[in-house]
Amino acid sequence: MRDLDYIPVYMISGFIESGKTTMILDMLKDPTFTSGEKTLIICCEEGEEEYDPDLLIEHNTSLAMLEEPEELTSLKLKELNNQYHPERVIFEYNTMWTIERLSRCRMPEGWEWVQIITLANALTFENYMTNMRMQMSEPMKEADLILINRCAPDFRKSFWRKQLRALNPSATILFESPDGTTDDGVTDDDLPYDMKADIISISEEQFGTFYLDSMDHPERYNGRTVRLVGQPFPQSQLPKGYFFFGRYAMTCCANDVQPCGWVCQGVTAPNGKIFIDMTAVCRTVSQKGQTMVMLQELNSKQCNPTKEQYVSFVSV
Repeated sequence: MRDLDYIPVYMISGFIESGKTTMILDMLKDPTFTSGEKTLIICCEEGEEEYDPDLLIEHNTSLAMLEEPEELTSLKLKELNNQYHPERVIFEYNTMWTIERLSRCRMPEGWEWVQIITLANALTFENYMTNMRMQMSEPMKEADLILINRCAPDFRKSFWRKQLRALNPSATILFESPDGTTDDGVTDDDLPYDMKADIISISEEQFGTFYLDSMDHPERYNGRTVRLVGQPFPQSQLPKGYFFFGRYAMTCCANDVQPCGWVCQGVTAPNGKIFIDMTAVCRTVSQKGQTMVMLQELNSKQCNPTKEQYVSFVSV
């Protein structure tokens, strides 16, 4: 059991057949998500019940079915809270019920939204976005994660990623293939710097984008030459001729500031107090089963500090 002073509330939204129930079942089975909490699923969906009663019992979960939008009221949520005394709530929410209807409901005392996930089925996605764009778009505007599943090889990931990014600049956007693998749909043309240039110039504002993309897609940068400004940090565990090149980032709060960047091979003397303008070749290396980018310094010179003290992470 978790000792919390609030009840976390999750919303899994989408049209019928978008994969909402499957995702919720996966969440309940995931040991990193579940540790015996008393969970209440509020299923706002017309149709047949799809949950195995034995599985719900196994995961200490109760199910409340609301089959008509008019059933979703502040009073009903309060009644469910008093009836089930949940430690966690998951809404399975039909997009056709509208986010506006849900927003009119006052949450019971202690209930707090922690994550909103919007799902879409790639087989019907383009048709719905063309003919029912408002109903599709509203939950995506509020989502922390947008997941388009069942994407065939010819699904226009880059095109729709740009459309979704315009709807919601801060959401994580993922595309899932029929085999269960996922990717972010980012292509060279989506990046804010010129991937076709002989030397890819990374501005101060683009540093965070380059860092994140090099972590997610190291193979994209293998053999490419980049130029960017950062600091050569010493690290005791690195051998002579290597240093850590990067910038400070505030990862979660003012008390959690640490460098983010890459191991770099070069002749620059590590000194975390100076900034250098460096040109380097990216090389992919494998360590403990993970592929990552390492920089090989070509040339560098000391320069002025960046205007902003910390790296800004901006989704592409």
